Amino acid sequence: MLKHVVLAKIVEHLNLKPAPWSYLDTHAGVGMYDLTGEEADKTGEWRNGVGRIRDRALGAEAEALLAPWRDAMAGVKPDAYPGSPEIVRRLARAGDRLRLCEKHPKDAEALARNFGRDRRVKAVEIDGWTALNAWLPPPERRGLVLIDPPFEEPGEFGRMAERFRKALAVWPTGTYALWYPVKDPADADALAERVTAAGVPKLVRLELLVRASGDPKLLVGSGMLVANPPWRLADEFQAAAADLAAALAQGEGARATAKILANA
Repeated sequence: MLKHVVLAKIVEHLNLKPAPWSYLDTHAGVGMYDLTGEEADKTGEWRNGVGRIRDRALGAEAEALLAPWRDAMAGVKPDAYPGSPEIVRRLARAGDRLRLCEKHPKDAEALARNFGRDRRVKAVEIDGWTALNAWLPPPERRGLVLIDPPFEEPGEFGRMAERFRKALAVWPTGTYALWYPVKDPADADALAERVTAAGVPKLVRLELLVRASGDPKLLVGSGMLVANPPWRLADEFQAAAADLAAALAQGEGARATAKILANA
């Protein structure tokens, strides 16, 4: 929920100007997910995320934050859920361009099949870390990079920070959204410190925890570091924080926070 709501909000901001923009998704997945499928039914994670928000009205500030995401969800069947690429595609305009990376062959095949008829979209079987180095800056000179690896390999926090630093050096004016899971808060803090040290002039940290942290092996929420964010993103998220945390809480200590880490 956090990733997709923030992603849609950033795209809304990009659409305020007529010039086309580019979107690069480093770990795109398949683009659309069947909520009745075996994997979704096995974990049931969606029931405590989109399942709680999809048909529920929150307060005015939360609904203002959710509005672009709800626009992207319009027309999606109840038994399906769009991933990040599909959410962006549904909000993109005729001249905007999406580049989607997926290194797992079966997922890459499904991704290409789901997006193959849209001329705005290029889906490629490639390691997103490789594409991040090779495909920036985009010809459009404005746009968004979503970096959200599955965090299945050791050292992913450090790899994300280092690859972001290199990407920023090549394209310092782009908007970057770095998603991360929150298990051990120390890992998230270290990532924020390394990303801040990369020298990005504007940086916000958004987190949504569904319970208090305790066991460092237990997922308690997720966060996003947004470099060169929309100028009111932190304020809008903070205004919606209490409603979001209450709606998605799974235990004591649920909270949502927005912090400005850099504002040069």
